[in-house]
Amino acid sequence: MSRPQRLFRLLDALRRLPSPVTAAQLSHDTGVSVRSVYRDIETLRAGGAEIGGERGFGYTLVDDGTLRPRTFSRIEIEALTLGLAEVRQMGDPALASAADAVLAKVAATLPSLGQQHLLHAVSQVHRFGQRFSSLPDMATIRACCWREEALAIDYCDRHGAASTRTIWPLAIVYLDGMLVVLARCCLREDFRMFRAERIAALAPTGASFRPRRAALLRDYQAILDAT
Repeated sequence: MSRPQRLFRLLDALRRLPSPVTAAQLSHDTGVSVRSVYRDIETLRAGGAEIGGERGFGYTLVDDGTLRPRTFSRIEIEALTLGLAEVRQMGDPALASAADAVLAKVAATLPSLGQQHLLHAVSQVHRFGQRFSSLPDMATIRACCWREEALAIDYCDRHGAASTRTIWPLAIVYLDGMLVVLARCCLREDFRMFRAERIAALAPTGASFRPRRAALLRDYQAILDAT
């Protein structure tokens, strides 16, 4: 494998794999040694790629500056259009607005043929009503996930019992029939799923749990995969 091919495969792996991704995972995915991964990471950084992390902790591709929307194939444009259309149906105004903005930015960078494919995509989404009609303040939940900030919530469980608790929000998961917040519950000292429609009130606490979100989410996902 030539060096340019190796660097391209490494960039592709950094885009695809859940971050932070370890050098051992990158080695397995790209078929090169861990030592080569370390060297190639530094080469990519020297070439302008913004890659966060370090040895022993894993790496995150922040920006590579090379993947232009104009490189999208027709089926990739179909997938992008379909996915953004689904986002607009979720009932979250901020996400719907962001989906429109993304589509407009992609369209602006595509050549004329790509723009035609985007405007006349054969894949469509139509729902009779919003997918999630009753949502709490999703913007605050997302912000606390991004900032790794603890969140105080008033919650009602499936039996109707109300409680006030502090959680560490890790991820928002959009399931077919419900929206759930994956979190570390400080009251139970364990991982929990909180159904969004059962969150009666919420407020940021100002307490940070950084930099534990990525590791905690990885542990929680391993538990879910094992069940």
